[in-house]
Amino acid sequence: MTYGQIAELLGEGYTPRIVGFCMHSSPEGTPWHRVLNAQGATSTGRVVLPHDKQQRLLEQEGVVFNENNRCDLQTYLFIPKTRTVSQKATLYKSAKSSKRGGKS
Repeated sequence: MTYGQIAELLGEGYTPRIVGFCMHSSPEGTPWHRVLNAQGATSTGRVVLPHDKQQRLLEQEGVVFNENNRCDLQTYLFIPKTRTVSQKATLYKSAKSSKRGGKS
């Protein structure tokens, strides 16, 4: 999953950055390494030592990264079974459907 997907599932008031902050402070045993950024890359290089730990953990689980250290989200993106999603839909809100600043 991506930080943005988790933020959307959590609902209004959550952003990918907040999800990252929560993941950083999560308890031992949380599969934090399975959360990627929207480009299919790891975001823990400045936070986790060694800097490539997240990518190595994912590679051990079979995730393949390209020469730019990104994985193909079309292949590896997880969509929860509890969410009904059409083929063209994603868990991300489209720019056209999001309203900023006003009440809906």
